[in-house]
Amino acid sequence: MPTIQEYLIQLDAIHGVSGDEERVAAYMKEQIAPYVDEHYEDALGNQIFVKKGSHPDLKLMLAAHMDEIGFIVRHIDKKGFVWFYPVGYHDDRMALNQVLVIQTEKGPVKGLTGGKPAHIVTPEEAKRSIPIEELYLDLGTGSKEETLALGVQVGDYIAFDRAGQFLNGSNLFTGKAVDNRSGCAVLIEVMKRLAAKNISPTVYGVASVQEEVGLRGAGPAAFAIEPDVALAIDVTFAGGTPGMDEKVVDVELGKGPALVYYDWTPSTSHGNNVPKKLTRKLAQVAEASQIPYQREVVLNGGTDAWTISLTGEGAVTGIISIPTRYIHSAISCVRTDDMELTIQLIVAFIEQLHEKL
Repeated sequence: MPTIQEYLIQLDAIHGVSGDEERVAAYMKEQIAPYVDEHYEDALGNQIFVKKGSHPDLKLMLAAHMDEIGFIVRHIDKKGFVWFYPVGYHDDRMALNQVLVIQTEKGPVKGLTGGKPAHIVTPEEAKRSIPIEELYLDLGTGSKEETLALGVQVGDYIAFDRAGQFLNGSNLFTGKAVDNRSGCAVLIEVMKRLAAKNISPTVYGVASVQEEVGLRGAGPAAFAIEPDVALAIDVTFAGGTPGMDEKVVDVELGKGPALVYYDWTPSTSHGNNVPKKLTRKLAQVAEASQIPYQREVVLNGGTDAWTISLTGEGAVTGIISIPTRYIHSAISCVRTDDMELTIQLIVAFIEQLHEKL
């Protein structure tokens, strides 16, 4: 049976930009389906795994999104260069001088986002980042026809081409899709550990789609499930590094999962004021089980919990966050001990959930 480290490496290596999660979905199905009572896929591509409990009218939903940020082909010019749009929220500075991979119907095609040599960059240009809309991919082709012959088409999705790795023998993993393949790895392990347990709630483990482009997939899944309680499993930004103000970000790596109390994006109104009856229960479980945890209040976050909580008649919904450095870049970092503690907390919470909150 794979370890949490192996899940993380294998999941991070899969390309699955929002809207193109099929390969991740196949992996999740392969890993979880043998350990649950039921598996099905909905119209959007959400993967739903069901572990039946002794009280079928008590339903708990876990959601971990499969998609990663990336790009999509919007134009191929006469010289064969590929122009693209962002898929999900990016920092423009992170897209320059990268190797990217286009997922075509013929297979993967690699390209470079190069820029001017430093020798000819003007002082004005040096002061600004280049917007993604002004970047292009160099595939080594010399014409549109050559690029098309590789299989590249408008509408093909593009991901970072970077191999994940553990740094210097530590448990710190860096990869292109830590957000949220670390959450997917946690979901796999939670569902596997529940397989041999007698639990009260029926647990719906949902590997959701299109979170990075507007929290789209989890809402329809929740509408069908109608959970009483739900938890989004996602990453959050961690501080403890130079330049990160602890008054703004006081969650750190190595101190366990973060329980979200308040999460709001003012520009969109997405977020959750997590019900106290849920955060109180999670904290009680953690303390009784001697599982270290952190408390989190965050602005400009946003998770699947928002759409889940507002679905149908509403659901008591919270968020368990895995601390992560350098979020929304190709080198995000997460620690596997934090992931293990996240797994332990979720399993303990499920084991101690016997009635609706």
